[in-house]
Amino acid sequence: MISSDAFEQSLPEKDFDPDHLTLILRVTLAADRKAVDPVVQQVMRVVREMNGVDGKEDAIELSLQEALANAVIHGAKEDPTQVVECLVSSDAERGILIVVRDPGNGFTPETIPGCTVGENVYSNHGRGIFLINQLMDKVEFRKNGTEIRMVKR
Repeated sequence: MISSDAFEQSLPEKDFDPDHLTLILRVTLAADRKAVDPVVQQVMRVVREMNGVDGKEDAIELSLQEALANAVIHGAKEDPTQVVECLVSSDAERGILIVVRDPGNGFTPETIPGCTVGENVYSNHGRGIFLINQLMDKVEFRKNGTEIRMVKR
């Protein structure tokens, strides 16, 4: 589902000036793993048309993929009756902002074990947040971890 609902009120002023912010895309998806890739492709079609993202598309796409997958799997527990939301906005001076929200109970990002140390290096999962932090310019978890805000300049 795509709509142009007002998004300005929920953005932090320190990241983006609400008077100059434009909501480009709002997508909701059922918490089903199969819904993630089509949404990523839909968002990336829009992102690729934006000015200022040349050469950054792969980082944005992988970060979005990981954030949506985490929201579906961990936040909404893959319950297709639950909804995950993705909002994309931009500011000519500050870049692109992607927000992913889930209906889960949240988590504390600091408690996630590092994937680059000890036995975690050999784990077949647990790298999403690490990758997002490496690929995006700014990452914030809000609302008890049920919302991630990713900025790429």
